[in-house]
Formats: sequence, structure tokens, C-alpha cells
Amino acid sequence: MNKNKILQKDYTLSSLYYQIKLPLDLEILIPADDPVRLLSAFVEGMELSDLYKTYGKIKKNQASPRQLFKIIIYASMNRIYSSRDIETACHRDINFMYLLEGKPVPDHATIARFISLHFSKCSKNTLAEVSNILLEIGEISGKSVFIDGTKLESVANKYTFVWKRSVTKNCQKLFEKISDLIRECEVLYGIQIVYHDQISLHTLKRMRKKLYRIKKQEDISFVHGKGKRKTPLQRSIETLESYIQKLKEYIKKIHLCGTRNSYSKTDPDATFMRMKEDAMMNGQLKPAYNLQHGVDSEYITWIDISAKPTDTGTLIPFLKDMEKHLSFRYQEIVADAGYESEENYLFLEKNGQSSFIKPMNYEISKTRKYKKDIGKMENMEYDPEKDSYRCQNRKMLTVQYQRKQKTATGYLRTVTVYQCHECKGCPFKEKCIKGNNCKTPMEKREKRLYVSKVMKQKREENVKRIISEYGNQLRMNRSIQAEGSFANVKEDMNFRRYLYRGKENVTAQSVILAIGYNINKLHHKIQNGRTGQHLFALKK
Repeated sequence: MNKNKILQKDYTLSSLYYQIKLPLDLEILIPADDPVRLLSAFVEGMELSDLYKTYGKIKKNQASPRQLFKIIIYASMNRIYSSRDIETACHRDINFMYLLEGKPVPDHATIARFISLHFSKCSKNTLAEVSNILLEIGEISGKSVFIDGTKLESVANKYTFVWKRSVTKNCQKLFEKISDLIRECEVLYGIQIVYHDQISLHTLKRMRKKLYRIKKQEDISFVHGKGKRKTPLQRSIETLESYIQKLKEYIKKIHLCGTRNSYSKTDPDATFMRMKEDAMMNGQLKPAYNLQHGVDSEYITWIDISAKPTDTGTLIPFLKDMEKHLSFRYQEIVADAGYESEENYLFLEKNGQSSFIKPMNYEISKTRKYKKDIGKMENMEYDPEKDSYRCQNRKMLTVQYQRKQKTATGYLRTVTVYQCHECKGCPFKEKCIKGNNCKTPMEKREKRLYVSKVMKQKREENVKRIISEYGNQLRMNRSIQAEGSFANVKEDMNFRRYLYRGKENVTAQSVILAIGYNINKLHHKIQNGRTGQHLFALKK
């Protein structure tokens, strides 16, 4: 061998004496039970009409949208998420070559554009099509859905936060400065600025217009640079211009926050939340999204992305979105204590669905300390005829008044206030009346109960359902299936941070993970002979 041939750009020149040993058909090397074959067959059975509508023109002799879809799903099944890593795998991995069917390998930019510009427009419709196929082949029940949520970190930087409370506070200080400037201009230039209770941006623009009119009438020229003295009018106009720009900035930030309390500058759709993964152990907030999973028969049938850090307000939007896209409707909604609220109970009842939601006090109510707490409403005798409670000292707590409470979602709930007027000299007073932050002295305080009768009734009905044998089976399956889906995504698939910015792109990436998870789950159930199994049985 000529050693100079090693330095050539074409490396085949140095391997002239080697014969081709690989089979010409790469498909021979792929085992018959490899999940890539299942993925290819599954995607071939999908229409993907919404995906093709996002293309104006599809070029020939290049990977089709269907093939690109197969590639990104198979990449997520094998813990490959970077577009550059996917491109490398297409060059080296025979399974990716099998999915390409002899077409040229797409570069990383093409793969990234496919996710952000095309698949993101129809990601939920594609997931709905996958769920409908799983229902047709009998792999999901279409009856019970297990709902749970987790927080996944955004690709936004950590220290790019904007707090709504700080912006509002600074905006109020700016209005005070603007008021002082308006009064100063009225005295110096004799102009009248009319505004109502709140100074608006339109008011400042009218004021600027009047000041520039004075400048034109008096033929005042503005000066800049060292050693030149500015006129009072120039100083007023420059101060006003800075206030206008600052006010525009504050208005934009408050608009981007919306109903949230914060957002990230580098990813405005991300909200700062408290994460379970806290490396510094100081409770630091990070930009994240609240990912909701709806799981049926171990498959993720629906997902939703929420900007709310808590799960209580995410249930109704999740169910409405799921009902809008899926061809079937779930009758049994199983969730943990984070989803319990009066509004959610009434929505499910109105929607004709059964709730299997664990109450917030379900676990603690079984403890000895809770049962011996004489100040709890659950440990007092209730007289339905007189609508009153009887305390440990056999005194009556009667209805005083009713008041309306508005939740963060805008729901109005009615709370009945019960009060006892015979607490003076009661030997159980210190154990019955809790709270050390009350300014009223203990000897003058009286026992009060704040009871939502609707919430109490719906909770009692829900508890009867979840403590039954079938309810116990559903709650056990929620722990296995819903929480297991997040464990699989975070640990087995090693996905803990999004790679794309914006809610639409984040939703697309979550759908890719869900479909990849479903194909893997279908593969394992087929190979283990567990197809058609919907629920795990309770242990005898």
C-alpha cells in the first residue's frame, strides 16, 4: 500500500484490497422483532393529512414528511433528541437507513425545521390519530383515563425572569414621576394636560405633541455634547421621551405575563416554577412548563402544556382539549389530590363523567392525630335539621352568614360561616381554637367554621367511589400508569429539559415523546403477550 494515499481526502483509496462484506440489502441485518419494523408499519397506517397540509410543495428525491416523522419518533424511542445527533444516526445506523428507504439523509436544519415549522402545527391532531388507532386495535379501553402532571424545565436561561409584582410596583412609581412632570410642565409652559383617574400612554403622547409645538413656535434648537447647556424645554422633552419608553416596556411586560406571575425573557411562554430537581437546595425558581399526561392502558392518549404551576386549574382545560380532538369520550376521570376542587367536581358531574379524585385530606384523615383534633369539622356532630354543629363541650355552632369566595380561575363558591357564642370559660378552648397569629386575645375569641356545603357533599360522594374495590383498583393503576409514564420519560428516555422555545414547539416535542413512548410500550406488550390488558389487578 502506498502510504501517501492515507493523506488523500477520499479514504477509499487506501482500502483497495478490501471486499464489500455487508449485504446489499440492509434490511437483512434488522431482526424480525425489532421495534423499528413496528414503528414503520404503525406510521404507514396513519393518514397524516394535517402534516402534509403544512407543506406547500414536497420536493422529489428527498425524505418525505412521513419518513421524517418516522425518523424523529424512532430517535425519541432511542433517547436521541438533538437534530445533529439524529442526522449522525441517519448516516451510521441501519435502522434509520431502513426508515429512509434509500432517500438522502436530511441535514440537521431540515430536521429542526420539520419539528418547529411543520409538526408543531398539527402535533395534537397527530397524537389524536395515534390514540384513535390504539382504540381501534383494542389496546386502550376508552373508558378510564389516569391524569397526572409534572414540571419540565424550559431551554430558557435561569436568570431571565420578569416578575409581575415588581413590574407593577415600578409602573406605579413611574406614574408618580409622570404626575410630577405634568405639574411642572403646566407651571413652566402654561399648558393644560387633561386626564382622568389614570395616566395613559395617549396622554403622554398629547403632552409631547404640545411641547414640540412650543419648541417650533419659539424656534428653540436642541444641543448635545459636553460644555453645552440644555434649555428647560429640552430637558422636559427628553425626560418625557424616557418615561414614554419605560411605560411602553412595562405595558409589554404586563401583557406578556397575562394571568401568570412571571415569565422568561428568552422564552416568554415559560413560567418560573419550583422544581423537584433543586441542585442548590435553596428553592430556586426555574423557567418551566407544567406537562399533563392522560394515560389509558399504559399508553399516553393525551397531553397538554400549562403555564400554571399547580394542577388544580389544569383539569378542566385538559378535559375540554381532549374531548375536542379525540373521537371517543372518557367516562371515568382518575386523578390525585392535586386536582380536587369544587369547580372540578361540578364540571365532571355536569359533563356526565365520574370522578375518582383522592381528597386532599384523605391520607391525613386516617391518622390518630387528625381523628383526635376536636377543632376539625369532621370530628364534630352535625345536625342536618337545625343545620348546626356540636363541639366537644356540647355547645352549638349555628349559621351566622354566607359569603362568596372567588377562586383564581374566576369560580364563585358559597361558604357558610358557623360560630359558637359560648366559648368563654370552655376547658377545651385551647385545643379547639387554633392559630397563633390572630390579634384578638384568646379569652375573647370564639370558634368559627367555614364550610362549603357543595364541596362537602361532592367530596363525600367521591370518597364512596374511591374506597370501593373498583375505586381502589383505579387508584392503584393511576399510581402505576400515570406516574410510571413520567418515570419512563424522565429516567428511561432521559428527557428532563426541552430543546425548543415557545408553547407550540414544546407541545410538539412532548407529543413526539408520547408517541415514541407508546410505540415502545406497544412493542413490549406484543413481545410479552400482554396485548389487550387495560388494568392491573389488585393483589388478593
